Amino acid sequence: MADSIGESAISSQALPKHIAVIMDGNGRWAKAKGKPRVFGHKAGVDSVRKTISAANRLNVKAITLFAFSSENWRRPEDEVSLLMELFISVLSREVKRLHKNNIQLRIIGDKSRFSKRLQTKIRESEELTANNDGMVLNVAANYGGKWDITQAVKNIAQDIEQGLYRSDQIDEALLSSKMTMSDLPEVDLLIRTSGECRISNFMLWQMAYAEMYFTEQYWPDFDEQSLAEAVAWFVNRERRFGCTGEQIHALMK
Repeated sequence: MADSIGESAISSQALPKHIAVIMDGNGRWAKAKGKPRVFGHKAGVDSVRKTISAANRLNVKAITLFAFSSENWRRPEDEVSLLMELFISVLSREVKRLHKNNIQLRIIGDKSRFSKRLQTKIRESEELTANNDGMVLNVAANYGGKWDITQAVKNIAQDIEQGLYRSDQIDEALLSSKMTMSDLPEVDLLIRTSGECRISNFMLWQMAYAEMYFTEQYWPDFDEQSLAEAVAWFVNRERRFGCTGEQIHALMK
């Protein structure tokens, strides 16, 4: 009976509302091809495009991509510089496509460390898509889960100093309201590519009950079918409907 469940039932009952993705393996993918690491980062942009498009067709409410962690500043200076330029280039090229598809773009993380040029481009991109009411695309840049929680605690402390709360009023709901993405569903499904099985300080609060899917694929090889397989795994694990990657992929068409 589980095998005969219709696509509409899968769509309405079981698909994740919020997907988070740790896009890992660009450098190793490039190295395996005898190319510099930045070649892998550029190739990964195509996988970003495919994943966003597929998630949008599945009517996912939000997708959050881990683009640059607060720990990534430790990478070689020339690689970081190239990543920043790639970030600006991608924003310039892709934001109009996002806007056309009614997708709202948000950049989450500590943006103060970025160049003024990048900060301006981020602000312009967010403003262009701010009124879109379709899927929300969060790009986590200079982001860390510990940073997110720390900022929330600081905000609560400031409110207490101003007399808005008492310390005995602090609870999970209050802390949640101060976190980034507080207006979005908590993460249902985390996907991490490249075979690594850790969350790397990503959305520690928001992923408290997320299902975690780890794949051996490097990020540049991740495509629509890959996302379909991850979502099918989630549906089978969470809802026991017994669907396949092909059924999920069909919903994207």
